[in-house]
Amino acid sequence: MVEFLGSELSKITNEIDKLIILLEGSSKNINSTHIERNIGISKDYNVFELQNALGERDALKANRIIRYFAANPKDHAMPQIIASLYSYYSKILIYYWIKDKSKENLASEMGVHPYFLKEYIKAAKSYSPNHMIKCISVLREYDLKSKGYKGVAISQGDLLKEMIYKLLH
Repeated sequence: MVEFLGSELSKITNEIDKLIILLEGSSKNINSTHIERNIGISKDYNVFELQNALGERDALKANRIIRYFAANPKDHAMPQIIASLYSYYSKILIYYWIKDKSKENLASEMGVHPYFLKEYIKAAKSYSPNHMIKCISVLREYDLKSKGYKGVAISQGDLLKEMIYKLLH
Protein backbone atom coordinates (compact mmCIF):
# COMPACT_ATOMS: atom_id res chain seq x y z
CA MET A 1 0.00 0.00 0.00
CA VAL A 2 2.90 2.34 0.71
CA GLU A 3 4.05 1.81 -2.87
CA PHE A 4 0.65 2.97 -4.13
CA LEU A 5 -0.28 5.63 -1.55
CA GLY A 6 2.92 6.96 -0.05
CA SER A 7 3.78 6.86 3.63
CA GLU A 8 1.14 9.20 5.02
CA LEU A 9 -0.53 7.12 7.74
CA SER A 10 -3.89 8.93 7.68
CA LYS A 11 -4.25 8.20 3.96
CA ILE A 12 -3.39 4.52 4.48
CA THR A 13 -5.80 4.25 7.42
CA ASN A 14 -8.63 5.76 5.36
CA GLU A 15 -8.03 3.29 2.54
CA ILE A 16 -7.91 0.33 4.95
CA ASP A 17 -11.20 1.48 6.49
CA LYS A 18 -12.75 1.59 3.01
CA LEU A 19 -11.47 -1.91 2.23
CA ILE A 20 -12.89 -3.28 5.48
CA ILE A 21 -16.31 -1.87 4.57
CA LEU A 22 -16.08 -3.20 1.00
CA LEU A 23 -14.97 -6.66 2.13
CA GLU A 24 -17.41 -6.95 5.02
CA GLY A 25 -18.81 -10.45 5.18
CA SER A 26 -16.14 -11.89 2.89
CA SER A 27 -12.50 -12.60 3.58
CA LYS A 28 -10.96 -11.07 6.71
CA ASN A 29 -7.58 -10.86 4.99
CA ILE A 30 -6.74 -7.96 2.72
CA ASN A 31 -4.40 -8.96 -0.10
CA SER A 32 -2.68 -7.22 -2.99
CA THR A 33 -5.55 -8.00 -5.37
CA HIS A 34 -8.00 -6.17 -3.09
CA ILE A 35 -5.64 -3.20 -2.89
CA GLU A 36 -5.07 -3.00 -6.66
CA ARG A 37 -8.75 -3.47 -7.50
CA ASN A 38 -10.14 -1.02 -4.95
CA ILE A 39 -7.39 1.52 -4.38
CA GLY A 40 -5.46 1.46 -7.63
CA ILE A 41 -2.15 3.04 -8.35
CA SER A 42 -2.29 6.69 -7.43
CA LYS A 43 1.44 7.20 -7.12
CA ASP A 44 3.14 9.52 -9.56
CA TYR A 45 6.56 8.12 -10.36
CA ASN A 46 9.54 10.20 -11.40
CA VAL A 47 12.93 9.59 -12.95
CA PHE A 48 14.69 9.77 -9.55
CA GLU A 49 12.67 6.81 -8.32
CA LEU A 50 13.62 5.00 -11.53
CA GLN A 51 17.29 5.75 -10.86
CA ASN A 52 16.99 4.37 -7.33
CA ALA A 53 15.23 1.23 -8.57
CA LEU A 54 17.98 0.66 -11.14
CA GLY A 55 20.69 1.38 -8.57
CA GLU A 56 19.15 -1.20 -6.24
CA ARG A 57 18.65 -3.64 -9.12
CA ASP A 58 14.96 -3.75 -8.29
CA ALA A 59 13.57 -5.00 -11.59
CA LEU A 60 9.98 -5.16 -10.34
CA LYS A 61 9.94 -1.52 -9.23
CA ALA A 62 11.82 -0.34 -12.33
CA ASN A 63 9.30 -2.06 -14.58
CA ARG A 64 6.37 -0.68 -12.59
CA ILE A 65 7.79 2.82 -13.07
CA ILE A 66 8.40 2.25 -16.78
CA ARG A 67 4.82 1.06 -17.26
CA TYR A 68 3.66 4.27 -15.58
CA PHE A 69 5.96 6.34 -17.85
CA ALA A 70 4.68 4.48 -20.93
CA ALA A 71 1.08 5.27 -19.92
CA ASN A 72 1.97 8.96 -19.48
CA PRO A 73 4.37 9.74 -22.34
CA LYS A 74 3.66 13.48 -22.39
CA ASP A 75 4.79 13.80 -18.77
CA HIS A 76 7.76 11.43 -19.19
CA ALA A 77 9.47 11.99 -22.52
CA MET A 78 12.18 9.58 -23.55
CA PRO A 79 14.89 12.25 -24.14
CA GLN A 80 14.55 13.54 -20.57
CA ILE A 81 14.59 10.02 -19.11
CA ILE A 82 17.71 9.13 -21.08
CA ALA A 83 19.44 12.39 -20.15
CA SER A 84 18.73 11.85 -16.45
CA LEU A 85 19.89 8.24 -16.56
CA TYR A 86 23.04 9.27 -18.44
CA SER A 87 23.84 11.79 -15.72
CA TYR A 88 23.16 9.17 -13.04
CA TYR A 89 25.37 6.48 -14.60
CA SER A 90 28.11 8.99 -15.40
CA LYS A 91 28.28 10.03 -11.75
CA ILE A 92 28.52 6.41 -10.65
CA LEU A 93 31.30 5.88 -13.17
CA ILE A 94 33.14 8.91 -11.79
CA TYR A 95 32.83 7.41 -8.29
CA TYR A 96 34.98 4.42 -9.28
CA TRP A 97 37.96 6.57 -10.24
CA ILE A 98 37.97 8.97 -7.29
CA LYS A 99 40.83 8.08 -4.94
CA ASP A 100 39.79 10.27 -2.00
CA LYS A 101 36.44 8.76 -1.02
CA SER A 102 35.72 11.26 1.77
CA LYS A 103 32.14 12.49 1.77
CA GLU A 104 33.09 16.07 0.94
CA ASN A 105 35.43 15.12 -1.89
CA LEU A 106 32.98 12.63 -3.40
CA ALA A 107 30.16 15.19 -3.37
CA SER A 108 32.40 17.81 -4.96
CA GLU A 109 33.87 15.54 -7.66
CA MET A 110 30.55 13.92 -8.53
CA GLY A 111 28.62 17.18 -8.41
CA VAL A 112 25.92 15.91 -6.04
CA HIS A 113 24.65 16.97 -2.66
CA PRO A 114 26.26 14.89 0.12
CA TYR A 115 22.80 13.68 1.17
CA PHE A 116 22.47 11.66 -2.06
CA LEU A 117 25.91 10.05 -1.91
CA LYS A 118 24.68 6.89 -0.19
CA GLU A 119 22.42 6.12 -3.18
CA TYR A 120 25.30 6.49 -5.63
CA ILE A 121 27.67 4.46 -3.45
CA LYS A 122 25.10 1.68 -3.10
CA ALA A 123 24.61 1.60 -6.87
CA ALA A 124 28.38 1.59 -7.45
CA LYS A 125 28.66 -1.49 -5.24
CA SER A 126 25.89 -3.23 -7.19
CA TYR A 127 27.53 -2.73 -10.58
CA SER A 128 31.02 -3.01 -12.01
CA PRO A 129 32.69 -0.16 -13.91
CA ASN A 130 32.36 -2.22 -17.10
CA HIS A 131 28.62 -2.55 -16.52
CA MET A 132 28.34 1.24 -16.11
CA ILE A 133 30.10 1.73 -19.44
CA LYS A 134 27.69 -0.78 -21.00
CA CYS A 135 24.75 1.13 -19.50
CA ILE A 136 25.93 4.38 -21.07
CA SER A 137 26.22 2.56 -24.40
CA VAL A 138 22.66 1.23 -23.99
CA LEU A 139 21.42 4.76 -23.32
CA ARG A 140 23.10 5.98 -26.50
CA GLU A 141 21.53 3.14 -28.49
CA TYR A 142 18.03 3.88 -27.19
CA ASP A 143 18.44 7.60 -27.66
CA LEU A 144 19.04 6.93 -31.35
CA LYS A 145 16.17 4.43 -31.56
CA SER A 146 13.79 6.90 -29.92
CA LYS A 147 14.66 9.39 -32.64
CA GLY A 148 13.87 6.90 -35.42
CA TYR A 149 17.45 6.03 -36.35
CA LYS A 150 17.55 3.32 -39.04
CA GLY A 151 13.79 3.42 -39.42
CA VAL A 152 13.03 1.99 -35.99
CA ALA A 153 9.30 2.42 -35.42
CA ILE A 154 8.68 1.15 -31.89
CA SER A 155 6.49 2.84 -29.30
CA GLN A 156 8.18 4.79 -26.51
CA GLY A 157 6.77 2.35 -23.96
CA ASP A 158 8.29 -0.66 -25.71
CA LEU A 159 11.62 1.14 -26.12
CA LEU A 160 11.64 1.98 -22.41
CA LYS A 161 10.89 -1.62 -21.43
CA GLU A 162 13.68 -2.94 -23.66
CA MET A 163 16.10 -0.31 -22.40
CA ILE A 164 15.39 -1.05 -18.72
CA TYR A 165 15.86 -4.76 -19.33
CA LYS A 166 19.26 -4.13 -20.92
CA LEU A 167 20.29 -1.72 -18.16
CA LEU A 168 19.50 -4.27 -15.47
CA HIS A 169 21.06 -7.31 -17.19
